[in-house]
Amino acid sequence: MSDSVKHLVAHAREEVRNMSVTEVAEALESGKVTLVDLREADEVRRDGAIPLAVQAPRGMLEFWADPSSPYHRAEFDPSAPTILYCASGGRSALGAQTLQRLGYTDVAHLDGGLGAWKEHGRPVTFQAGDRTDS
Repeated sequence: MSDSVKHLVAHAREEVRNMSVTEVAEALESGKVTLVDLREADEVRRDGAIPLAVQAPRGMLEFWADPSSPYHRAEFDPSAPTILYCASGGRSALGAQTLQRLGYTDVAHLDGGLGAWKEHGRPVTFQAGDRTDS
């Protein structure tokens, strides 16, 4: 018997902390959280990003987040509060579940992703030369 991606995401959401837009905004205001955007570069260019987010495509998350990996990046600290997001919350739920398995002790994801963030009128930023409307 095999799982569907829908089932995998639902299971991940049961195992991780699902944060609302308001909760994520408050956490960002504290300045004591690492926000990680798991979307691909073309999505970020097209749709913008939450200000101060670290860009880490989902396919690189484990490699960049694992301190024992030769590809580890300093922005990732298993003991620091970490919030993941993607377009709608599926990849970020799976990513948060993975970080928990890697020993991250305070990890969550933005339920509803960037879509929910924008629906609540929260700001997004674009790189110079990218689309400027939101």
